[in-house]
Amino acid sequence: MRLAELQRYIPAVEQELERAYARERRVAPVTLRPYLDVNREFSLRGGKRFRALLVLAGYHIATGRSPAAVLRAAAAMEHFQSWMLIHDDIIDHAEERRGGPAVHRALAAAHARERFEGRSEDYGMGIGITLGDLEEPFTVEAILSVRVPARARLTALHAYVTMTRQTAYGQLLDIRNGNLPVGSVSESDVLTVHRLKSAVYTVAAPLALGALLAGRTSAWLRDLDAVGLDLGIAFQLRDDVLGAGFDAEASGKSSNDLVEGKRTLLVVRAWARGGRRDRESLRRVLGEPDATPEDVERARAVIRDTGSLAYSERRIRALTERALRRLERSRTIRSAAKPLVREIADRLVHRRA
Repeated sequence: MRLAELQRYIPAVEQELERAYARERRVAPVTLRPYLDVNREFSLRGGKRFRALLVLAGYHIATGRSPAAVLRAAAAMEHFQSWMLIHDDIIDHAEERRGGPAVHRALAAAHARERFEGRSEDYGMGIGITLGDLEEPFTVEAILSVRVPARARLTALHAYVTMTRQTAYGQLLDIRNGNLPVGSVSESDVLTVHRLKSAVYTVAAPLALGALLAGRTSAWLRDLDAVGLDLGIAFQLRDDVLGAGFDAEASGKSSNDLVEGKRTLLVVRAWARGGRRDRESLRRVLGEPDATPEDVERARAVIRDTGSLAYSERRIRALTERALRRLERSRTIRSAAKPLVREIADRLVHRRA
């Protein structure tokens, strides 16, 4: 099975999302149903559904069979993704997501239209945080409803707990790093955040959930997990490159990560290797949403000229090559499934959007 074949299951995953929201809407208090509609609209608004695909891939890699049995677990990862994105957008003061307003911004606008009492911004953030929290019971319920032996469901739930805790740890470290002087944030600090916040829940955990629901053990997962973590870190490093505006014409991204002040490997490495003028150029942009295009371009030039961009590209390449070597040597990952894993690696690391 190839990635294109797995993608044919995406409409079925979205149907599972529709059914989950519809079931809950029927039993929720009438006054709260419009809030469930906000979650439904956001989750179904768009997105690549890549985490859902990786749950399906994990099941197929483990069994060689159709992943239809774990469609609800794939939907669970989409609920989890909505939870994380709603909260991330509040933390990052984001205005848009998936081609529409961020949930907290849409809620603030509704507050203003309805002329409720209080501050619209406070209402948007408060309701947004709570609606994000509301996605967790949807996530757990979806995993519990997968029709596999109870032992496999419990093992998958344990993996879900670990994933949730590690993602939260990564978020905590990311916020902490963003409030430290750039010079005090190390490469190790950045990569730890990438491993906990991105690699686990973007790649390694979805693959593991699919395999665990297929009845595989933690010992069997050792190779797949190691491959997933390396590819997940490489994925986030690529996202940082795109988020700093490099290859922006192809990706459609701007240099938002710079003006948001994110402590990416690009920034940390450039700061460490740059001189006084280089650091001043970075300082004018980092965390400065009103930075001029000229200032942003100077900061990007610093990242290129200090070798930081080339260094990130080398790290991406090294992580990818290590993952693929581990894949080739693996005796647990079926030979017939290895082309699918290589295709996943290519999609994660060589994307331009």
